[in-house]
Amino acid sequence: MDLKIIINILNKFLLTFFLNCLVAIIICAQTQEYVINIKRAVSAIEVDGNLDESDWQEADIAKDFYQQYPYDTGYALSKTEVRLTYDDDYFYLGVVCYDELPGDYIIQSLKRDYSFSVGDAFAIFIDPFNDKTNGFAFYVNPPGARSEGLIAGGGTRGVTRTWDNKWYSHVTKYGNKWVAEMAIPFKTLRFEDGISEWGVNFGRNDLKRNERSTWMPVPRNFDEASLAYTGKILWDKPPAKTGANISLIPYITGRMNEDFENNSGFEITGDNGFKPAIQEILGIDVKIAVTSSLNLDLTINPDFSQVEVDEQQINLTRFSLFFPEKRQFFIENSDLFGQFGFSQIRPFFSRNIGLYQGQTIPIIAGARLSGKINKNWRIGLMNIQTTRDTTLDLYSQNYTVAAVQRQVFGPSYIGAIFVNRQAYGTNTDNKFSFLSNNFNRVLGLDYNLASKDNKLRGKVFYHHSFTPDKLSQNSANASWLMYNSRNIFAMWNHEYVGKNYIADVGFVPHLTRPIEETGKDTMMTYWRLEPLFQYKFYPKSSIINYHGPAFKSNDYFEKNLSVTDYFLMPHYIINFLNTSELQVHHHEFFTKLFFDRDVTNTGQPRIPAGNYYYRNVLIKYNSDKRKRFNYFFIANYGGYYNGTKLTYNVVLKFRKTPWGKFSLEYKHDRIRLPTPPDTNVNIKADIILIVPKIELTFTKNIFFTTFIQYNTQSENININSRLQWRFKPVSDLFIVYTENYDPILSVKNRALVVKLTYWLNL
Repeated sequence: MDLKIIINILNKFLLTFFLNCLVAIIICAQTQEYVINIKRAVSAIEVDGNLDESDWQEADIAKDFYQQYPYDTGYALSKTEVRLTYDDDYFYLGVVCYDELPGDYIIQSLKRDYSFSVGDAFAIFIDPFNDKTNGFAFYVNPPGARSEGLIAGGGTRGVTRTWDNKWYSHVTKYGNKWVAEMAIPFKTLRFEDGISEWGVNFGRNDLKRNERSTWMPVPRNFDEASLAYTGKILWDKPPAKTGANISLIPYITGRMNEDFENNSGFEITGDNGFKPAIQEILGIDVKIAVTSSLNLDLTINPDFSQVEVDEQQINLTRFSLFFPEKRQFFIENSDLFGQFGFSQIRPFFSRNIGLYQGQTIPIIAGARLSGKINKNWRIGLMNIQTTRDTTLDLYSQNYTVAAVQRQVFGPSYIGAIFVNRQAYGTNTDNKFSFLSNNFNRVLGLDYNLASKDNKLRGKVFYHHSFTPDKLSQNSANASWLMYNSRNIFAMWNHEYVGKNYIADVGFVPHLTRPIEETGKDTMMTYWRLEPLFQYKFYPKSSIINYHGPAFKSNDYFEKNLSVTDYFLMPHYIINFLNTSELQVHHHEFFTKLFFDRDVTNTGQPRIPAGNYYYRNVLIKYNSDKRKRFNYFFIANYGGYYNGTKLTYNVVLKFRKTPWGKFSLEYKHDRIRLPTPPDTNVNIKADIILIVPKIELTFTKNIFFTTFIQYNTQSENININSRLQWRFKPVSDLFIVYTENYDPILSVKNRALVVKLTYWLNL
């Protein structure tokens, strides 16, 4: 290689290194300056979107926001100012978002719990314990729609927006700015008495300018909600205890079911005819603030019928699919229970309570005590009782989960969890008692590593399960380490799951193999390795934000370390300044089939057991999300076991600001495999998933969503429609209709649910 070329490369490397160090030094030097004082209001604050009270005129101002996207090396072009004050009941924000650019704001929807990243909005990220680990997020956009969420794990995975609570806001729009007033009740927040410093950051997303900014600088390789990058609120007097804080949320539900497959949900009329049976359900949720940071949640006869149904997925793997929790009772402090282990190895997964093979199992009652004891200690205790279901041959179950976390070495923490499932039934004396031979228990210990700047994160855990059979190889362990800098993202992950590690209330996708004598499957002990590496180049370009190569591997091994599966994925990513992104992949696969298997999961002939090597290529593209019409597509073609598979997935989206969102997803897997030995049937499978969806926001309080899911793999057509009227804060009327058909449009079942909930503060 020419010496001049080498010198040029070294010069560019040294220049890049020097600039990165300089930016880091500037950010570190500025950390001490990001402080805002908050004083008690001397007069009443009216939340009307006009900052005309004298307290706003005298309040400190957080301004001079720093750009986070598309660059993070200078001040934001869109100016933002934030003022704070408070009284006995509320924490107030006065926000001015200047906007001198012509044109409409980019708003996805007026619906509550919108995503911050896809529309113009302002956000506050609060860390009341200043522990860099857990916090709260509140959002408001120019039309005045609100969203809120919980921050866990330091904000590295963003914000969980399924959390719902009371707070208030009002927005007023002017010619060159929009002004927001926000009032967050202290009863909504969780904080420790006597703390005079809270962590805080403010964010602004101005998609019209295509700029995202924060008050305290956040490197663009991190989420804007990252709690490693927060300034400070200095209180003139630490917030006091919130006093009596009890909320009652009663509900009444009317439900009509018709199950034509099982002839249930009907009652006989006088003329020997049938009519749908109507079921009325009463229940209540209770929230009690034991302290300002520790909360007790109680639920009696909960009903989750208002929760949107799961979006169907096509499964062509040998592993179970993961669906997220959406039920409100399980959301607050869900990370305390649910973040033990990994996404693929969870000792506790709340969806296993009250759900079994897609069927709802009624919950009698539940209680959860969770929150902070102080800055370093966090505890959680949950107990839930379900009813017996004779149709599914399930005993009544009691679920107990206990978790504790102790913060060590800054934002790092160590945690322990105990999960218990205990069945109850009737004995010979017809007395209700626990069944000593029907239980499952898991005891686990996790250590979570986090550096102060969030660049280095990791985890090590060991979990052990207990069953009546007292089996060996009943543990799981893993380690994970991630490094995230401006240019480099690297991750290492190892997992070990013993064949008898059983977590009935968790999520563990076991590998299986058949037993020759019985022909039945048995679980296998396996190891899993998952390294990932990505390098980002940031060119001086008016088109490209960053680009660079990446490599990922996902490999499974038997106990003796012989390979059962591997997946190698070198790929290249180009992220454009207009928010679009292009990825090109090459995939290398190896799959060891231990037995003849239908690899289409559609009832086709089985291909023979053996070792299969195959490869394919993939192209993925996301268009500009700011456009009213945008789209996403994936095209994937190549080998599939001993045949071929063509996959194309297209999602079309159209936004009619601000009242309508329309989308259509079409996914098609076209599989062609050679004729198996001793058969005369060609294996041809065309698996199709079609999902049209309509979301209408008639006002900021009335929302309607309807979508159809047609899945040829499950041979099901599902229609789900949901109307929500939020007539008061966190008080709703839901009307939900769902219907399922087979492919020839014969009705399988249908249901209509009307649910009324009301939030009452005592």
